Amino acid sequence: MPEPKFPHVFPDGFRLPAPAQKTDLTADAGISLGLSAAEIVRRARAEKRLAVIVCADAGDMIKLADELTWFDPTLRVSVLPDWETLPYDTMSPHEDLVSERLETLWKLVVNAQAREKGAESKAHCDVILTSAATASQRLAPPSFILGSSFFYKKGQQLDVGVLRTNLVQAGYGSVEQVMAPGEFCVRGGIVDVFPMGSQAPFRLDLFDDEIETIRTFDTETQRSGDDIDEIRILPGHEFPMDEAARNAFRSAWRETFPGDPNKSVVYKDMGQGIAAAGIEYYLPLFFKETATLADYLPADTLIVLSGDVNQALTRFHTEITDRWRFLSHDEERPALAPERIADAPDAFFTHLARFARLALKTQPAAAALSVTVNRNAADPFAGLKTYLTKARLQKRRVLICTTSTGRTARIEEMLAQNDFKMACAGNFTAFLESTAPLMMSVGPAAEGFEAEAPALALITENELYDVRAVKRRSRIKDSTTRVEAVIRDISELKPGDPVVHLDHGVGRYVGLESLTSDEGPSEFVRIDYANDAKLYVPVSQLHLISRYTGADAEHAPMHSLGRGDWEKAKKKAAQKVRDTAAELLNLYAVRESRKGFAFEKHAKDYEAFCEGFAFEETPDQAAAIDAVIGDMLAAKPMDRLVCGDVGFGKTEVALRAAFVAAMNGKQVAVLCPTTLLAEQHAQTFRDRFAAWPVKIAELSRFRSGKETTQAIEGLKAGTIDIAVGTHKLLSEKVEFARLGLVVIDEEHRFGVRQKERLKALRAEVDVLTLTATPIPRTLAMSLEGIRDFSVIATAPQKRLAIKTFVRRESDELIREAVIRELKRGGQVYFLHNEVDTIQARFERLSKLLPEARIAVVHGQMGERELEHIMRDFYQQRYNVLLCTTIIETGIDVANANTILIHRADKFGLAQLHQLRGRVGRSHHQAYAYLMTPGEEAITKNAQKRLDAIQNLEDLGSGFYLSMHDLEIRGAGEVLGDEQSGEMAQVGFDLYSQMLKSAVKALKRGETPDFEAPFASMSEINLHMPAVLPADYVPDVAVRLGLYKELAAADNLTDLERTIDDINDRFGRLPDAAKALIAVHRLRIAATRIGISKIDAADTAIVFTFKEKPRFEPIALIKLLQSRRDLKMLGPQKMRMTAATTDLETKLRAIRTITNPLLAASPETE
Repeated sequence: MPEPKFPHVFPDGFRLPAPAQKTDLTADAGISLGLSAAEIVRRARAEKRLAVIVCADAGDMIKLADELTWFDPTLRVSVLPDWETLPYDTMSPHEDLVSERLETLWKLVVNAQAREKGAESKAHCDVILTSAATASQRLAPPSFILGSSFFYKKGQQLDVGVLRTNLVQAGYGSVEQVMAPGEFCVRGGIVDVFPMGSQAPFRLDLFDDEIETIRTFDTETQRSGDDIDEIRILPGHEFPMDEAARNAFRSAWRETFPGDPNKSVVYKDMGQGIAAAGIEYYLPLFFKETATLADYLPADTLIVLSGDVNQALTRFHTEITDRWRFLSHDEERPALAPERIADAPDAFFTHLARFARLALKTQPAAAALSVTVNRNAADPFAGLKTYLTKARLQKRRVLICTTSTGRTARIEEMLAQNDFKMACAGNFTAFLESTAPLMMSVGPAAEGFEAEAPALALITENELYDVRAVKRRSRIKDSTTRVEAVIRDISELKPGDPVVHLDHGVGRYVGLESLTSDEGPSEFVRIDYANDAKLYVPVSQLHLISRYTGADAEHAPMHSLGRGDWEKAKKKAAQKVRDTAAELLNLYAVRESRKGFAFEKHAKDYEAFCEGFAFEETPDQAAAIDAVIGDMLAAKPMDRLVCGDVGFGKTEVALRAAFVAAMNGKQVAVLCPTTLLAEQHAQTFRDRFAAWPVKIAELSRFRSGKETTQAIEGLKAGTIDIAVGTHKLLSEKVEFARLGLVVIDEEHRFGVRQKERLKALRAEVDVLTLTATPIPRTLAMSLEGIRDFSVIATAPQKRLAIKTFVRRESDELIREAVIRELKRGGQVYFLHNEVDTIQARFERLSKLLPEARIAVVHGQMGERELEHIMRDFYQQRYNVLLCTTIIETGIDVANANTILIHRADKFGLAQLHQLRGRVGRSHHQAYAYLMTPGEEAITKNAQKRLDAIQNLEDLGSGFYLSMHDLEIRGAGEVLGDEQSGEMAQVGFDLYSQMLKSAVKALKRGETPDFEAPFASMSEINLHMPAVLPADYVPDVAVRLGLYKELAAADNLTDLERTIDDINDRFGRLPDAAKALIAVHRLRIAATRIGISKIDAADTAIVFTFKEKPRFEPIALIKLLQSRRDLKMLGPQKMRMTAATTDLETKLRAIRTITNPLLAASPETE
């Protein structure tokens, strides 16, 4: 079948350049980069040529890779990804990235070989995508990739001993259970291996010495899957690890770097057969000659340059050179000269000169597509409808592309109401093959266009929603975390947990129950109260229920229904809330009246500084950064608390704030609770500010008296811009010439005296506090207005949850866990919490692990010695740290990714979480082994704790695990002792809601009204099933969570987000679910207008208004005058006579009332 013709993309008569020619090519006006690139690759493929697209930006490369296969699914796209580490980093790239790189390089080698012989290639590939920085890096020679790859087929003769040797020499690790690429395991006649470059691991089943079957298997369950005929095994690293290669590396090291090689850990580890973390930046020492990307390409390859590649290369080269200058004198990790690591821009273009080169540019359309959805307009989709009507007249076919099925469903529903019929297209090619005038597709297209011959248009979310719908990397779930949602999430509830109902008080949650009436099934949440009373709450009213936090389940109150004790408790709490709110407002006013320094944002410099951050910001992190910078630009002193789980990127927030302050000529003080943390922060700041004229000093015990004196003088004279230190920075001796920003890390670990000093500072300078302790809603709500608050609860991209195992302790287990980590250049914590026997454990481990460098730390050591060892461990002089729980609070060692805990059954839940959080600080898979003496020797409760921590592997689960003990402790401190009493009676959640509404009322100058504080939600009854059916969302906990989320949405944006989520996860909505969603949409509209209830029976619809509705009364009078079917029943009720049979007719009838009243209501969303 001939491939469908793409629309007109390039000027007529355009031909691909010949080898050694360079052409500049500009696509037709408005045509997107994705379509232009796809057309070039199709043309190259037609000429049997390989295309290599070099993007200036790594983010564009990943986006383009997704787009190419969407525009034409027959294109075979491979990516040569970046290592995603900094130049000369002490971290190794993630094994998935190495695996993908090896696969792409292997395809290139095999393709080039086949081309030379004129044979059919085993590895088909039409286009390789890479970024400019990656393309300029030096690579292993093609001969290494070919020589270290081998194949196994079904029926082939195989000697297991030879296989084992081959795998070990190729850099694979032998383990007990295969988990990640680069591992293998031999058990009798079965060999499990996870080859690099493969999506799944394989199991070879041998009969004698013949391979009988090859099957895939699942790493989680270890169950076998599909049959395979042949597998390919690529080398385990981008460098050889056999003995000859290791010796060659060591001798090249001695020739390259002067001085004693034994001072370097990297050199010593190589002698032990261990590749230290960050070894990739010593790649040239493994080979006589390294290769460039050009060495891998056939002579007729077409090189496509997208974006300003020259500028990107220059920037990358400057970054490497700066880092090299900074690190070249380090004896332990000397850095290789930049030109050995990557080509400078001139050398890069010289290597490519023999190929055909095409510089691709796009140009904007003459007129933009005006289809933006305006949420606040009476008809949000008016622009889109106008455009589609025009396209229909012009016979222009239209494809609407969204990033998720949820959004597709919503647009489809809206267009169907306006008689636009939609068809579905799997991708762009399917759209070209069809004749339907209007189609929908879910895909990654990032920009829309209009094209001719054939006349068609592509509309993406960027045009519809006027926002960048596709993040540079949307591998992480979008949208920032709402603190309230985390705390109030009731999907975590278990039967028997205490819950609070706003009108009835504290009871015990029983579960979700389905009751059937004449109108069909409905779902209710059952809550039991004192004296065997039961309460059934409809799922549309879940906003009235919240999880009770304030005491543990046994001590939570249990109210009686209808006895009045709940009203009393609520009244007492309300009195207290009124006083607290007044106090808060007083503090707030004092703070507002103070004048601070309004910083200026030097946009260009700031952007350049942000480029230095090697990772993609998570949505939460970006929101926190924007909030902090916003506070600094305002004229009042900032006082913001940034709270996030360990390793979620709080330091980057501080770095950006410090940059803004330094660029405004102000000094920055960074306070840390421990000397080690101070040193770590100082190092991070020096790294990030290396290219800027900013002077950084460190004040801590690690600095000599002379250095300290110089630093103090520099601060006073104003020559030092950023000071990082412990509480020394707060001493009377330290004076700042022009202090502008104070950053406090882990504030809860400073003493009272220091806190008083900080309080005095807060009056005139900007203060930014960072904390990892998840104090959930306590500070967020109770301090409403005193301090601003940001939460970072989304994990960084590529961060993986920690794999947790509960195992019986054995020497084999310990050896395998430690060796698995050391083999990939990592470090290990071994937690042994008994100081008396720790020395004996050290001796046992030394015998068991002769290749490891083990250090011991515990709380009875002198502080100096302790910090010295911890520092050595951080600098990788040791790779196993045998320690007690002293490591619970401490420095981040990003390279330590395995922790073994002896007698894990003796620890509490929060403590286990804290200890486990010591690993997994980087993008490597981290492992936690909780070792016990065996099930029979541990208590029931200990078993429960171990099960809980094993199940809660999710990132950010610290929020959930530490919820109970932290919440009440935090609240007590904040609100003073006497207030905890009332709070325990009504529950923390309700207390903080009351406080919030009281503060709002006082700000408006009104008296807080607690008689009906939350009776503001409207009740909607459509007299038809409005539920998420059990066969649509089978899991009860998930269903409950979704009900709660829908009920908690108090504006359309939040509601639509939840609906998108439901559509995405469970598919198209069944009728009962559509009715449920309609109920919530109506509820939001009715609440805005001031309608307390809508009761829609088959023959009439009754609207009940609140005493003070929120619309102009004239609007209702007009409705009553103009319509015969409306009639008032008393002052607050109106009846509408209407025969409605199904959901659609009911909604249409109700909207004839709500839409005009909404238009007359002053409040917009």
